[in-house]
Amino acid sequence: MAKATKKQALGRGLSALLKDPANDIKSVGDKNADKVVGSIVELELGAIDMNPFQPRSSFNEETLRELASSIRELGVIQPITVRKLGFNKFQLVSGERRFRASKLIGLETIPAFIRIANDQESLEMALVENIQRQDLDPIEIALSYQRLVDEIEVTQEELSDRVGKNRSTIANYLRLLKLDPIIQTGMRDGFISMGHGRAIINVNNLGEQLDIYEKVISENLSVRETEALVRSYKNPSDKKVPFKKAMLPSYLNTAKKELSELLESKVSIKSSGGGKGQLVVPFQNKKDFLRILNLLKSGK
Repeated sequence: MAKATKKQALGRGLSALLKDPANDIKSVGDKNADKVVGSIVELELGAIDMNPFQPRSSFNEETLRELASSIRELGVIQPITVRKLGFNKFQLVSGERRFRASKLIGLETIPAFIRIANDQESLEMALVENIQRQDLDPIEIALSYQRLVDEIEVTQEELSDRVGKNRSTIANYLRLLKLDPIIQTGMRDGFISMGHGRAIINVNNLGEQLDIYEKVISENLSVRETEALVRSYKNPSDKKVPFKKAMLPSYLNTAKKELSELLESKVSIKSSGGGKGQLVVPFQNKKDFLRILNLLKSGK
C-alpha cells in the first residue's frame, strides 16, 4: 500500500510541475523534461482532448460500464498515453476506453504517460532504463515492454536486442497482461508471484482465472500446486491424485480462526516461509468494510 501511495504522490508532484507557466516544458531539451518522459503523471481529465485521428469510433456500452466498475474498485491499472499540445493541454494517444470509463464514473484525474514533441528517442531510453530497475513488479515490467512495442513500434525480436532479454522472457511478461485486472493487481501488491500468474494465464476463461486466484490466496498454494490446479480446470476428467496444499504453521492457523471469529469475516493468511506472509480480510461492501475497520480500531 505504501508503494502505491508513493507513486501517487510522485504523480501529483509531476502534475504540479507541468502547471508552472514560467517553466513550461515544450521539448525534451527543456528543464525538467527528463522527469516527465517515461514517468506516470496524474492529469486532469478536462485537460485532455480526444484524438481526431482515432480510427475507433464506437464503443460497446456494456463493456465500457464493466471497465468503469473495475476502475471504481481498483483504479486505472494501466495508464493512458497523451501527447503534450501546449501549456496544460494534452491529446489522447492511447487508452480511450480507460479515458471514457474514468469520465463515466466522475473521476477528476487519470494516470498518464506524457509524450513530448521529438521525444521518441528519449522515451525509448527512459523505458529501457526503467526496465533495468530491480524494484519493479512483473506487471510494471510487462507494461513497459508493451509500451515499447506499441509506441516505439518494435517487434519482440528487436525489443529482445534492445533490452538484452530473451524473446521468450519478453513474451512471458507480455502474456501477464491477459490476466484479469484483479489478478494483475494482486501480483502488483505481492499476493502472488509471476510464477503463479504464468500458471493461471493458461486458463482462458476470466471467471475461472479468478476462481483459481482466490484458491491460491485462501489456501496458500505454491506455484507447483497452482499449476496442478490449472490442469484440473483444463482437464476436469483427469483423475490424477489431488495435490496436497501447503500447510500453515499452527500459530497462523490459530490466529486465522480467532481473527475470523473476531471480525466475523473469513480471514485468509498466506505464508511464504521465513516469518513473512500476508493477511487478507475480505469485506462485502463499504458498510462491512467500515464495520471491520471500527473493530480493528477499537480492539474489541
